[in-house]
Amino acid sequence: MTTFTPLASLAGGALIGLAAVLLMAFHGRIAGMTGILSGLVPPLAADWAWRAAFLAGAILAPAVIVIAFGDVIGFESPMPMGWLIAGGLLVGVGVSFGGGCTSGHGVCGMARLSPRSIVATLVFMASTAATVFVTRHMIGLV
Repeated sequence: MTTFTPLASLAGGALIGLAAVLLMAFHGRIAGMTGILSGLVPPLAADWAWRAAFLAGAILAPAVIVIAFGDVIGFESPMPMGWLIAGGLLVGVGVSFGGGCTSGHGVCGMARLSPRSIVATLVFMASTAATVFVTRHMIGLV
């Protein structure tokens, strides 16, 4: 069962958009999480400091919300940890082949009307829909 959270989702989306605009305005960079993270893997990028600050904010902000307001939107997964790790690794491979992640293509690239990002986002979404259909309706995992 998925909880319908329109206000929290709207607020989160607005904050993601604001962060993307501010990063572009102040640093001229796309807010693609895998690109940001890749600059923190040795050898460190010359501009590692803003990358570390951005990533720390992405991790600490939800923690502050939970501390301040409690578990506003609970998260749990019925999938075993091994499946989640395998899925994460597959996403990493896809990011390499796709030349970016959902945040880079879906948020920033589509906002710039990049044809490459629009196609990449359509592929991400179609793949997601197919994966959910197969796991829920054909295999019956969830």
